[in-house]
Amino acid sequence: MIVRCWTARATPQGARDYAAFFERALAPKLRELAGHRGSLVLQRENETSVEILVMTSWESPAAIDAFAGADREAAVVEPEAAALLLDYDRRVKHYLAAFESR
Repeated sequence: MIVRCWTARATPQGARDYAAFFERALAPKLRELAGHRGSLVLQRENETSVEILVMTSWESPAAIDAFAGADREAAVVEPEAAALLLDYDRRVKHYLAAFESR
């Protein structure tokens, strides 16, 4: 399994709105993609904003390529999502899962 990680920053209201948008609009689209294994949206408040960490799980590099396109490490951010954020990373990081427990 490969985990795709991306971070963004938002106001507290923007972070709530982003999580709702992800659940309503993005998660259903991701579930339709072959090779997508799940999503997790994490939030951490700091003094000036809320940090958002999005982790999506994929079966293979080919599954990621089908989602992200030719530049696998380019962030894929819907315009509606971008409007809710103060800023966000333009690049993502991929990690190979060495161990998973449920």
